[in-house]
Amino acid sequence: MTTLQNRITVNARVEELWKVLSDLEELDKYDPTVKKATIISSQRTGLDAKRKVLMRDGKNWFEEKITEFEPGRSLCYQLTDCSFPIKGLRHSYCFKPTPSGTEVEQVMEYTVKFGLLGKVLDRLMIRKQTSAGIQKFFAGLKAHVERKA
Repeated sequence: MTTLQNRITVNARVEELWKVLSDLEELDKYDPTVKKATIISSQRTGLDAKRKVLMRDGKNWFEEKITEFEPGRSLCYQLTDCSFPIKGLRHSYCFKPTPSGTEVEQVMEYTVKFGLLGKVLDRLMIRKQTSAGIQKFFAGLKAHVERKA
């Protein structure tokens, strides 16, 4: 299993960040790698709410659901299906007020498909591509939330 930890400080209150990150359809408004996010469950938010995400590259997609939902404290998404060579992915967020806004920490854990070959691919490229995508995600999140604040 691969674990990636990232954090960013956003010049906004916890509630503003929470509102954006817990809105399943808002992802495409700040993540530059995402073309469209659509709710696929009867619930719009909260535990077990689900979305399908189409990537900007036109060929990749994923589905995920909320598995942890404590407003203003913690939020977790669990991958349920995808076109990537990944399985068992989850990404969780926690929030910490700071003098300059809110620190958001993301912990992403995933396992690659294809056994030993997948592990080699992870070390050679998947981990780097995933990290680069997270940095784009965080930059977009920061700009989006600070614009709204």
